[in-house]
Amino acid sequence: MLAQTSLACQLYVWTHKSEHDMADHIKIRQAPGTYVIRADGAVIGESSRALEMTEGSHAPVIYVPREDVAMALLDASARTSTCPWKGQASYYSIVTGARVLKDAVWSYEAPIEGMDAIAGHLAFYTDKVKVVRS
Repeated sequence: MLAQTSLACQLYVWTHKSEHDMADHIKIRQAPGTYVIRADGAVIGESSRALEMTEGSHAPVIYVPREDVAMALLDASARTSTCPWKGQASYYSIVTGARVLKDAVWSYEAPIEGMDAIAGHLAFYTDKVKVVRS
């Protein structure tokens, strides 16, 4: 499957002139509190070590360390996408008792320089999975 550029990155490229703009536009910080990740009602992760990434006017995204997620419930997908400011994303589907949540999780396995903090972390599509601060 061909790599795709993520929509957020595409939109930013179309409206801004340089990569430097985007690098200044992305902020990563320790997320306050503990986050619980639920898929079909089941807890698949819980972390007090999550990171919060903000990209301009987009909603913040919570990135959770892999060690805090039940990785046995995730199946690697063939899907990839590329962001010029974060690198290549890999995707995972979540296998629950009831169904498969296709490409519900993404990760930058080897992010580009400056985005190293998100290496070893997973992010979740909140229309497929609940990510809640407890």
